[in-house]
Amino acid sequence: MFNSKTLLCGELPDARVGIGRGTSHGNVERSVLAMEGHDIRIYDDPNEMVSDLAAGRIDAAVRGDMSSSMLLPILKKGLGLSSLERVAFLEPRGGKLIILSPVGIDEGWTEEQRYELAVRSADLARRVGMGTKIAVMSGGRCEDMGRCKAVDRSIEGARSIAKNLVEAGYDAYHAQILIEDAVKEADIVIAPEGITGNIIFRTMHLVGGAKALGAPVVNADRVFVDTSRAKTDYRDSIALALRLTEE
Repeated sequence: MFNSKTLLCGELPDARVGIGRGTSHGNVERSVLAMEGHDIRIYDDPNEMVSDLAAGRIDAAVRGDMSSSMLLPILKKGLGLSSLERVAFLEPRGGKLIILSPVGIDEGWTEEQRYELAVRSADLARRVGMGTKIAVMSGGRCEDMGRCKAVDRSIEGARSIAKNLVEAGYDAYHAQILIEDAVKEADIVIAPEGITGNIIFRTMHLVGGAKALGAPVVNADRVFVDTSRAKTDYRDSIALALRLTEE
């Protein structure tokens, strides 16, 4: 079973990673010290970290406990992006590592967007050594067809995305509304749209205690892992960033 321990215990690439420090709690410093033997640099200035990432002076960056309202607009401008598309690496209690997307409330509102997120998530999964089975979720069970037009559209859209993924060579299936099965059976979970994905993330992480490793940006050619300021140990986020430097 591939989990966060697998990610940390395996051999990590020799790459340069920057991590942001925005508080005096010491969590970033302790995490960097625990990653002895790796080239990890702490940044206090978001402009400097983004500049070094964009210029290739570091191979990847992790938000750490730096303010998102300060860092993310600088990141978008520095990488020339109009928006940031992220996918979340989550580990349910006693379970395996999964990728969940979309998790931004304004993301994944078309079949094309969810298809692309599934493809990009599969690429990330391969790069870190995970499996690539994709569960495409919808707003109901297949037997619910006819009860509500919005649910009908959700089921039809998920079926279409899963069909297109299979035709493109991916191991994908329509998981219906059964998140409890999807997190066990699949490696990648594609929510019906971003609001639902965000609620799934919050419920699993903040209520259910699932470990949140971080949320890599998938629409950039540089590796950036967004993280929560509430984390106390960033070793798994740093390891994730290191893994993603491998092509």
